[in-house]
Amino acid sequence: MEVTILGCYSATPRTFNNPTSQVLEINNHLFLIDCGEGTQVQLRKRKIKFSRIKHIFISHLHGDHFFGLIGLISTFGLLDRKTELHIHGPKGIKDIILLQLKLSKSWTGYPLYFHELDTTTPELIFEDEKVTVETIPLAHRVYANGYFFKEKEGDRKLLINEVQQYEIDVAYYRSIKKGKDVTLEDGTVIPNEKLTAPPENPKSYAFCSDTVYKPEIAEQIQGVTGLYHESTFLEQHQHLCEKTKHSTAKEAAQIAKAANAQQLILGHYSTRYGNIEVFKEEAQTVFENVILAEDGKVISFE
Repeated sequence: MEVTILGCYSATPRTFNNPTSQVLEINNHLFLIDCGEGTQVQLRKRKIKFSRIKHIFISHLHGDHFFGLIGLISTFGLLDRKTELHIHGPKGIKDIILLQLKLSKSWTGYPLYFHELDTTTPELIFEDEKVTVETIPLAHRVYANGYFFKEKEGDRKLLINEVQQYEIDVAYYRSIKKGKDVTLEDGTVIPNEKLTAPPENPKSYAFCSDTVYKPEIAEQIQGVTGLYHESTFLEQHQHLCEKTKHSTAKEAAQIAKAANAQQLILGHYSTRYGNIEVFKEEAQTVFENVILAEDGKVISFE
């Protein structure tokens, strides 16, 4: 599992920094999370293949989280994309995008699907044989969701020496990896535990931006591998959080600690701060494993 930070600042683009956008690679999926202005340029800089992006998840309808979407959709069309594209986001995202496509007479030549959200409780919005995606209800000035990406438990690992010792035919390998016992020709039953090792622990990633401090988030994402949580402010400006519906670095760390997260990634910094290292220092007074999001940074989870 790997996250590439395309942008991580709040409100407006800067000379060398971009608004929120990330790419999550998980179990052979490539998911785009938020699409602030300049996202497609960042994708090109990081040499991320446009064709691999089939699902885009938009947290809310503030410009610094989706103003890059219409440009990306249009570019996909100019590149003669044929693969379908799914947009997951708040109710209204379809009207916004279709109006722009209509007035510019720039209809896509590929299937474009919108999955609009309006629930205020966690909802399963994507599932296949490898991964699930749930919404994480947030508390912001407009309707907003985070997203919880989870791997499903994989197959058990075949102990090839053990299997060969019992002269088991290769035709049974798949069912063995699925957890089945094996019955030999003489009727002897070989328990699966003798032939396989447990699968790797499934990884998970929670994306939480933008939101005021909301302890309920920790309950939903217990044991999460990687947590991205917005940290717009430092504690010295905590009084601004209720008005703006944002969080501090310390509050993000409190969520990570309560969730028993393995790793916390901070981002969505206010431009009022000249040095982002202070966000990490503040968060580490509560939770040790902290990484600062920075444009272009690639974060791997082992």
